[in-house]
Amino acid sequence: MIPVPSQVRIWLAVGRTDMRRGMQGLALQVQETLGRDPHAGDIYVFRGRSGNLIKIIWHDGLGMSLYAKRLEKGRFLWPSPADGMVSISPAQLAYMLDGIDWRNPVHTFRPQRAG
Repeated sequence: MIPVPSQVRIWLAVGRTDMRRGMQGLALQVQETLGRDPHAGDIYVFRGRSGNLIKIIWHDGLGMSLYAKRLEKGRFLWPSPADGMVSISPAQLAYMLDGIDWRNPVHTFRPQRAG
């Protein structure tokens, strides 16, 4: 799991992103398309066309990091392209990375009684 400090903002770049891009290409996309500073300490999450791969870039003050995750089965849930840029919490990012619906997490098991 990515060690995300609680004060860091996490942004989803809605729509499709060319997953051949590396750190510099994604940072340039943050700057030009999203109009934000990729070196400000925020986390930016990108999803490809197929939906099973995401890339995350983050500048932690020391340097830029690039994380990638591909799901073996299923797709990452993503907002529609009309929504623009979406901010999520670190907990929602953790749900997303586990393949859980981050928009409406539901407990799958609730104990009936204690003990």
